[in-house]
Amino acid sequence: MAAPLKLLFLCTGNSCRSQMAEGWTKHLKSDSIDAYSAGIETHGLNPNAVKVMQEAGVDITGHQSTTVADLGEINFDVVVTVCGHADENCPVFLGAPKVVHHGFDDPPKLAKEAATEEEALDHYRRVRDKIRAYVETLPEAVA
Repeated sequence: MAAPLKLLFLCTGNSCRSQMAEGWTKHLKSDSIDAYSAGIETHGLNPNAVKVMQEAGVDITGHQSTTVADLGEINFDVVVTVCGHADENCPVFLGAPKVVHHGFDDPPKLAKEAATEEEALDHYRRVRDKIRAYVETLPEAVA
């Protein structure tokens, strides 16, 4: 049996999109992918991301917002940047993994314009579902 693919989801603050992607990957693909998430900086775990993931049956409450440096020396096979800022500022990684960009809308930014809490959460839900759909294509999508 082949070793699981070591995959890092990288975002700016490791608070929302990368956390959801790590959660979905651990939930759906733990047999074939060893998933991590990190940010260029840390912004704390977004409570609305936690909430909408719980609605979908995925618990990310134990996650912490971390930087790439916090992860130590892991030889990733693939790094997936999930926002434009992380893609443009992607650091150099040990072992020169394949870097793939697959951007998702920023739920906190979209939610700022929401008139109600429910409308704000709908932005998170939509992005959560798009991330799940992407994770379902892994590892083939990054091969």
